[in-house]
Amino acid sequence: MEVSLELFNETLARLEAGEIRVAQKIDGKWVVNSEIKQIILAGFRMGQVVDMSQGQFSFYDKDTFPARKFSAADGVRIVPGGSSIRRGAYLAKGSIVMPPSYINVGAWVGEGTMVDSHVTIGSCAQVGSHIHISASTQIGGVLEPAGALPTIIEDGAFIGGNCGIYEGTIVEEGAVVASGVIITSSTPLYDATKGEFVPRNEAGRVVVPRGAVVVSGSRPVVKGAAAGSGIHLYCPVIVKYRDDKTSGSVSLEELLR
Repeated sequence: MEVSLELFNETLARLEAGEIRVAQKIDGKWVVNSEIKQIILAGFRMGQVVDMSQGQFSFYDKDTFPARKFSAADGVRIVPGGSSIRRGAYLAKGSIVMPPSYINVGAWVGEGTMVDSHVTIGSCAQVGSHIHISASTQIGGVLEPAGALPTIIEDGAFIGGNCGIYEGTIVEEGAVVASGVIITSSTPLYDATKGEFVPRNEAGRVVVPRGAVVVSGSRPVVKGAAAGSGIHLYCPVIVKYRDDKTSGSVSLEELLR
């Protein structure tokens, strides 16, 4: 795909304005816009490393990807303390970024979502509305391959502290991921309410079902030399589905806003 600097700049401006996005739900299914990803990737090839230092702090990066600038009119709270939001990221009005945090190019952060301290949101990750991404959590980016869905956190979900959601995982609407849970493309997710592992989607990605409450767990090794040894492997577990009690505890977050 041939990408001009003019097309690249126009695309990033439209991403920042929320006019386009890397992935969106169409007829109930998440669809990736690979063309936007290709344009972002072209920006890295076109860019030259320049001095972006500010005061006593030294920064050197591609000139095509400076930190994004905001104004009060954007309606985004970026609390002082060392956060950085890269050009080409979208933050909706009413979103909050606590310091220090980092949000990469192509990411989408919806209305009323709080990005807490020490959170990183990777390139092209899609984070919906009214979500709390708790402190020290990492939402992984998926920029390559261009056709791959990014990591997605749907509206109303709650992600606890020190979590890692990576490699195109989809956390569906209203799900609760407890502190310390790690989910990757190779992580089996067990549903204790059904007594079975959650099937992956057609793209082979882990999907946390709507309203699921996920905690850290383990599963015994049942194959190979370690079978029966008492050794367990890490495994996130769905212990229940969201109810009024769960929703009540999560809604306490509104008091912090």
